[in-house]
Amino acid sequence: MKDNNRLVYSTDKGRIKETTAPQKPEGDGILRIRRETKGRNGKGVTVIDGFLLDEQALKAEAKKLKQLCGTGGTAKGGSVEIQGDHRQKLADYLKTEGFQVKLSGG
Repeated sequence: MKDNNRLVYSTDKGRIKETTAPQKPEGDGILRIRRETKGRNGKGVTVIDGFLLDEQALKAEAKKLKQLCGTGGTAKGGSVEIQGDHRQKLADYLKTEGFQVKLSGG
């Protein structure tokens, strides 16, 4: 049963917003790079999982990776998606940046 005693609005303070501390991502510190086409109408994307970065740092890293590949992409859910198949280029770059990298999938 849900707790219904949560204060939502007060005439003194106005709307009350709940603040939650940002969650630190979990993982073993190994970046896994794979190619995915499922649910994308056959168009392939390169997905990189395993970043132990907060949301802002992840978006900054995604921007660098997109510029390296000269293509679009996104950072969401603790992973970075880059349009196209750039697994080897990304793996080489991330190794030079000091990350531990594994290519996964076929």
